[in-house]
Amino acid sequence: MNGKNIKTASLDDLIAMKNAGAIRDNPDAPAGPNLGKDFWKEAKVVMPAKRKSVHLKLDESVYERFYEMAKGKGHLTLMQNVLKAYVDAHSK
Repeated sequence: MNGKNIKTASLDDLIAMKNAGAIRDNPDAPAGPNLGKDFWKEAKVVMPAKRKSVHLKLDESVYERFYEMAKGKGHLTLMQNVLKAYVDAHSK
């Protein structure tokens, strides 16, 4: 991802953009489920697991297969998910 394409905005910025019509929404989009007060009473914040950055050399065929499966974007996340599933399966 290129830093030039990343934009940040505060909540106030987003509200101003929406009021100015700069943010488009789909009025035909279905409404989400009403979760109710009981759901939120039991809800807990779960922080993502800490990740470690590594340098990994892969066979070209392995890399290409994951790249094709993910249609390009998301291939590293797909690799992470496969490795995590392997660890989970062998940790029980």
